[in-house]
Amino acid sequence: MTTFYRTTKVDGLTIFYREAGPKDAPVILLLHGFPTSSRMFRNLIPALADRYHLIAPDYPGFGYSETPPADQFQYTFDHLADIMDDFVTQLGLKKYSLYVQDYGAPVGYRLAVRHPER
Repeated sequence: MTTFYRTTKVDGLTIFYREAGPKDAPVILLLHGFPTSSRMFRNLIPALADRYHLIAPDYPGFGYSETPPADQFQYTFDHLADIMDDFVTQLGLKKYSLYVQDYGAPVGYRLAVRHPER
């Protein structure tokens, strides 16, 4: 199955993400660790893409996403969760499972607490 490389604007920032799998399949949001990017899922995505819709974003300052200057952007888990929350909303994801690694855990935890219905 093909992995697509996409970008979208979220809160004025260009966010890169990988997407694969059928659009009508259950969604898994893959949140990467530190100091990595969505590339860490390059082998996992093809293994699951036949039965799941997979979305793996790069946080701001990581991978191919835009890197705002540290004096103009708060690189905190709270703020990264805000960006990922807006990213998920922009993509129209109503329900998804989280697959988190390292840095993805505190970001994903914040998403789960804010929106347990998702």
